[in-house]
Amino acid sequence: MSKKGKVAKAELKIDTKAPKIEIGISKDHRAEIAAGLSRLLADEYTLYLKTHNFHWNVTGPMFSTLHLMFETHYTEAALAVDLVAERIRALGFHAPGSYSQYAALASVKEATEVPEAMEMVRQLVADHETVSRTARSLFPAADEAHDEPTADLLTQRMQLHEKTAWMLRSLLE
Repeated sequence: MSKKGKVAKAELKIDTKAPKIEIGISKDHRAEIAAGLSRLLADEYTLYLKTHNFHWNVTGPMFSTLHLMFETHYTEAALAVDLVAERIRALGFHAPGSYSQYAALASVKEATEVPEAMEMVRQLVADHETVSRTARSLFPAADEAHDEPTADLLTQRMQLHEKTAWMLRSLLE
């Protein structure tokens, strides 16, 4: 696996202080799933930060609508990152939690400029679709391991991101 966008199993930090995990999923499967969830966490967190940035900096005729919508989205994202990180922990690995780790893992690109309002919306549509693709890419590993809790989490994340992308996309018509 390459470092950009992926976590090699050797790079995952297993929680050595935890008792042995016997949940019916092998350590290798748990490592593969945790690596994928780490990429998802990085995407979710980067999208959270970008949405919060856009909330602070949006201007124009749709200010009020977008300001409130972005607040709703980043508030949901703040809860989501916790769910993903806790699933990584439940699998026995440490969740990434630094900007440098997220930058190395994320497919979502951070915003370093302040675009105009509709460009913000365009970027967020693309980013929600990206996060949905990241979540979807983890299903084979979760299915192979019969990891229904992870599959359920992925389904919920995809459902939210695809709906949010649709709603944002509607503003561009």
